[in-house]
Amino acid sequence: MGKQRLTVVSVAYPFATVSADPVGGAEQVLAHLDRALVAAGHRSIVVAPAGSAVAGELRATPPVPARIDEAQRTAIGRALDGTLADVIAREQPDVIHFHGLEFHEHLPPPGPAVIATLHLPLDWYPPRALAPERPRTWLHPVSADQARRAPPGARLALPIENGVPIPPRAPRKGCFAVALGRVCPEKGFDDAIDAARAAGMPLLIAGAVFPYPAHRRFFEERIRPRLDGLRRWIGAVAGARKQRLLARARCLLVPSKVPETSSLVAMEALAAGTPVIAYARGALPEVVEHGETGFLVRDVGEMAAAMRRIGAIDPERCRMRARQRFPLERMTAAYLARYAEVARC
Repeated sequence: MGKQRLTVVSVAYPFATVSADPVGGAEQVLAHLDRALVAAGHRSIVVAPAGSAVAGELRATPPVPARIDEAQRTAIGRALDGTLADVIAREQPDVIHFHGLEFHEHLPPPGPAVIATLHLPLDWYPPRALAPERPRTWLHPVSADQARRAPPGARLALPIENGVPIPPRAPRKGCFAVALGRVCPEKGFDDAIDAARAAGMPLLIAGAVFPYPAHRRFFEERIRPRLDGLRRWIGAVAGARKQRLLARARCLLVPSKVPETSSLVAMEALAAGTPVIAYARGALPEVVEHGETGFLVRDVGEMAAAMRRIGAIDPERCRMRARQRFPLERMTAAYLARYAEVARC
């Protein structure tokens, strides 16, 4: 008997496009799974904003608006519900896989199996989201630390840890640090700038400012005034440019002010042979091995001090540990096995 060909519908966060190398971590995981499904001979349908590029079949929701407010959230949420209902009726999928924060608002009626990956801190989800009443619905954390933080009553499946591709051998290192990700209050890039200045090291901040009023206000009030000739914001980077930036950097700074659930960017940096200096929050101590692949610190002063001694970390050791601990193939294989399992339940 041959392997069952599955139809899997991946539902993206409706305010972030999906591409071959998207900015957001949830979109990055979705894109890898979309490609893995197609490569394995399954049917992959992706519900994502117009303008997305996928390996499978795109069912587009409205494009990401220039400003995200409550009116836009309501309108686009309704459009997502309509698109998903149409896909379910027409395609009869085996599994629906949600990646967005508000997945609980878009759960379909009982029928196909549903998986939701919890990419964000669990206290960002309302309690009812973590204890769904819908049958055949499974919630997967992305790290052991995230699972340990589950509130009473949460019904979680086992974590499926994130993974990243391992690029070719890293080029020669530059003299600058990098901070990479969404430019928003919780990522702490203001601390990264202050630490880089204290350490006397150039810093490149690479990331998008999403069209949320709070994000734009943070950039204008907390980031832009701190920039100078040596501490620069270069906007969003993707693809080969992002890989070169990470590989050339002397270190990656992750001064997150919230408990990180995983940190794909830290994994990508280590895979490129770049040590990571991070606040010891959330799952970051599961990713960064203190004194071996980087340093775990508590504040700006400790981050600056770690930057001054980052030369003690061996880049090849970082690459070796990333190959052992965060291979992309392990993540995609775990999800594909899970799809087959829940489709039979």
